[in-house]
Amino acid sequence: MGYFYFARHGQTVWNVANKICGATDIELTELGHQQAAELGEEILRQGLHIDEILYSPLVRAAETARHVSEINQVPMREEPRLKEQNFGKYESTPRNGTEFAEAKTHFIYDYDGGETMLHLAQRIYNLLDDIKAESDEKVYLLVAHNGISRVIESYFRNMENEEFARFGIKNCEIRRYDF
Repeated sequence: MGYFYFARHGQTVWNVANKICGATDIELTELGHQQAAELGEEILRQGLHIDEILYSPLVRAAETARHVSEINQVPMREEPRLKEQNFGKYESTPRNGTEFAEAKTHFIYDYDGGETMLHLAQRIYNLLDDIKAESDEKVYLLVAHNGISRVIESYFRNMENEEFARFGIKNCEIRRYDF
């Protein structure tokens, strides 16, 4: 069976400010650009085979993918399904807010104008099913967001709701997933 890699984007201005980015298009910091370049160098150092990079349309992921692509000479393509969840009224609010923490445990709540966790899971699971169908022919690197990492992790293993809500990876961390 095949496999793919997933990496979270580099540090953003709102990561530093401890704000929820969600679907808001927030730029990388200088450190975020450096982290993305280091991710590209690490992929090169490890000799990881990647045929194509698929990235979220949000600038923080697109810029991270660009750095990796340039360093590794791997083509990249925008994948709209990798866009981070829209957290509605919680966009730009503190990441550790108690109201938001409670709201995240309600998987069919759209955050008053955002996207439900179930809708997010549907689009990511559909993407993963598509990648799985091609995985014997092509190895992808997906560059996206922390919320996307949760859903990808849940595709591969059972998780309790609280564990799902707490799950996350660091900026520019890379993981391999085997189908």
